Amino acid sequence: MEKVEQFWQWFQDHNEQLVALGDLDGKERAQLENALLYQLTKYCDGLSYEIGEPTANGRTLTFTAEGDTDLFRYVVDLVDAAPDLDWWTFVAFKQPLGTELKVRFDKMLFDTRKMYFQQLECEEEPEMLGLRIAVEDGQRQDEDFQVGVYVTLEALMGEFDCATLVGYMETVPVPEEPFKAGFQSLDDLPKFVEWFKRKRDE
Repeated sequence: MEKVEQFWQWFQDHNEQLVALGDLDGKERAQLENALLYQLTKYCDGLSYEIGEPTANGRTLTFTAEGDTDLFRYVVDLVDAAPDLDWWTFVAFKQPLGTELKVRFDKMLFDTRKMYFQQLECEEEPEMLGLRIAVEDGQRQDEDFQVGVYVTLEALMGEFDCATLVGYMETVPVPEEPFKAGFQSLDDLPKFVEWFKRKRDE
């Protein structure tokens, strides 16, 4: 049996427990979530998942490669092989979360309403998008801060577009008059990305 089939067989064998995840106590829930992650990493090390809140139509289970494009095909193959199960919707890659977001990362808060962007040319990769992000404390170059900004872009754009389109990113402090300085609101980035993709594919 192939690894992808092994994963889905395990999932179906534990489906009743997984459906009742919200009814489990903290310890039981953690054990089941850890078991799910273990089975997922047996299929492909480096993948992870996110379980959405229950709705009238069930839960969404999103599989993610955490932006690692080398693993994207494993995410696609996994979702393509997913069984048709009541209560579950299986999704490849983290999806855009909308606009006017407040993204928390490592005790930092990134408010997209107070962030701005400019397009930068990627001379070596013209099909990729370069971005200058204006953000409070934008002069910080430590890894956690830069990752936090990237996670904010991912929340706006979705995992797939963020990983496959953004070729370069830099951060700067917010100028006194960002629009006069040539910046656009970061909440306009999703629309800009759609325009960029259409223009690239012409």
